[in-house]
Amino acid sequence: MGLFTGYDETETTRGRFGNRCAFYMAAVGSAVGFGNVWRFPSLAAKFGGAAFFIPYILALMFIGIPILFLEIGLGQFYQTGDVGVFGSFNKRLRGVGIMSVICGYVLLTYYSMLISWVFHAFCDSWSKDAPWNSNELDGDAAKSYFFSNIVGMNTLGKDLGATRIVPANVGYSFLTWFVTFASIAFGPKLAGRITYFTMGFPIILLFLFLFRGVTLEGSSDGINLYIGNRSDITVLSNKPDVWTEAVTQIFFSLSVTFGTMTAYGSLTPRDEPAFLNSIVIAVSNCTFSFIAGFAVFSALGHLAFLQGVDVSDIKFESFDLVFGTWPVVLGTLSGGIHWIRFLFLNLCLLGIDSAFSILEGVVTVMKDTTFLKDTPRWRVTLGFSILGFLLSLLYATDAGLIWLDTIDYYINFMLLLVGLMETFSAGWAYNMEGQIEKVGANSVYCFAFANFGGIALASGLWFGLRDNVWAGFVGLICIYVLFTGLAISLKKTETTKEALYVLYLQNVLELRDEIKPVIGWTPYGWCLLIKHFIPQILLILFVNGASAQNDNMKSIFGRYGGYPGVPYQLIGILTVAMIAVAFLVGFAFPEVYKAFAIYEKSKDAKELDEKIEDDADKPVAVEA
Repeated sequence: MGLFTGYDETETTRGRFGNRCAFYMAAVGSAVGFGNVWRFPSLAAKFGGAAFFIPYILALMFIGIPILFLEIGLGQFYQTGDVGVFGSFNKRLRGVGIMSVICGYVLLTYYSMLISWVFHAFCDSWSKDAPWNSNELDGDAAKSYFFSNIVGMNTLGKDLGATRIVPANVGYSFLTWFVTFASIAFGPKLAGRITYFTMGFPIILLFLFLFRGVTLEGSSDGINLYIGNRSDITVLSNKPDVWTEAVTQIFFSLSVTFGTMTAYGSLTPRDEPAFLNSIVIAVSNCTFSFIAGFAVFSALGHLAFLQGVDVSDIKFESFDLVFGTWPVVLGTLSGGIHWIRFLFLNLCLLGIDSAFSILEGVVTVMKDTTFLKDTPRWRVTLGFSILGFLLSLLYATDAGLIWLDTIDYYINFMLLLVGLMETFSAGWAYNMEGQIEKVGANSVYCFAFANFGGIALASGLWFGLRDNVWAGFVGLICIYVLFTGLAISLKKTETTKEALYVLYLQNVLELRDEIKPVIGWTPYGWCLLIKHFIPQILLILFVNGASAQNDNMKSIFGRYGGYPGVPYQLIGILTVAMIAVAFLVGFAFPEVYKAFAIYEKSKDAKELDEKIEDDADKPVAVEA
């Protein structure tokens, strides 16, 4: 099928993208967002420049692409969202899909406010009172304007509690949610067409910023810090949280674990080449990040030149990087205010297509339910847009940035949990009944404990006893050998060789054999990563992140940013607990999520289909 060949829509009532190119633009548009333009360069600046590429590329190859392929491929194969996909494995796994939808929706509530602040800055750039019109603008003044006038933090109390709602940000939030709603309310075909502009135009602007940035005086110093010999490789051992940050950046950057890519995969034909599509999306996204890094660091180099300091002394990160660096640099150019407006427009467009793709993941799952199946798509989209707008008002207060920073920290743990459960479901839970039938339940459960019990113990020792790393390895090896040996001794099969095959490979290879004839080439390496590498690594990274310490050797978890425990840390921790509860409820009481089983390939789904058909065949009583 060609890049621009139209997709056949006769086999589905759920809607589809117009063609593969539209799917690429939508998926890449979802993946490319604020994280590429300021989060990736900020992490590179924080973690040793090019040294950050090492964990980033490893995370991309061995975690990001396999999970992206899992979501797109299974979305295609089952032609439904996350709840239906994982419910098809086992009805007790429907909660995995619920986890991803909650995670994406929580993210969207504050991501929309980020877009709103950029809208605010763009509109302010037309005002004569805006600082970007001044030739004397410096980074501190630009940053101060953002925090005080855009976010509205000038009225924040000493206890960091909110004192007011910023009216302008309420209005811009409404605008953001309206544009997000309008982009997907009338089907994926229209959304795909919109992304030709929302993704295409920012690519043009990025290259304009890049070519202009590298010609500025001092830009080479910034680029040298980015990819040159000033990179600090020691951060890989001195700052172990770099590995967790790299993985979560990949999750953010590829839009995985939000339900988005599964939804997008379900809006393409079942026989699309899923692995090829995953590679195209991942490479396009990371290329954008890499090029954006050149644009950012060349601007940092020029700003250091203007201020007469070393580029390493420029400490702007995240919001500071966008609002305290780029506007200053662009303002020094001929027609500088127009460059600044293009910058804010570029950010708006990058944010919008990421926002509506996350909302698409929510809408897709909710449309695949018995209670909303026949509701017009635009009404479902409108309902969740209104709810999202109301929830986002938390970030429209003068404490909005503190709320955003706190929830953004804790959502990293949500991403890791969702990724862990998705890969565990595909690699371990898929057809576990078949494994139990062959080798017995005790054997299967012992082998699972050998893997995850050993990892949990080792992680506790590694990050709890930081001066005794070998204790973790000893604990891991002992648990693994002991319980794997126990699993083999409890086997029901006649030979050890057969038992080893069943435990190590059978179910994940059966998954491969099932999906490969439909979605195309599925690498054997993917099977090994999904079962024996990714879930274990994500568990380690979760413990690593949760046990990270600040400069005072106290846990960051529960104390992030020095913000008060109530309400900030409490709400952040509760958001993590919320998705864990959502999964446990579905696991213990699968009937709770039965309404989501319309497109499941499971016994429950068949019963639900029969009930829907029976209800449709019943005569409708007519009142006299």
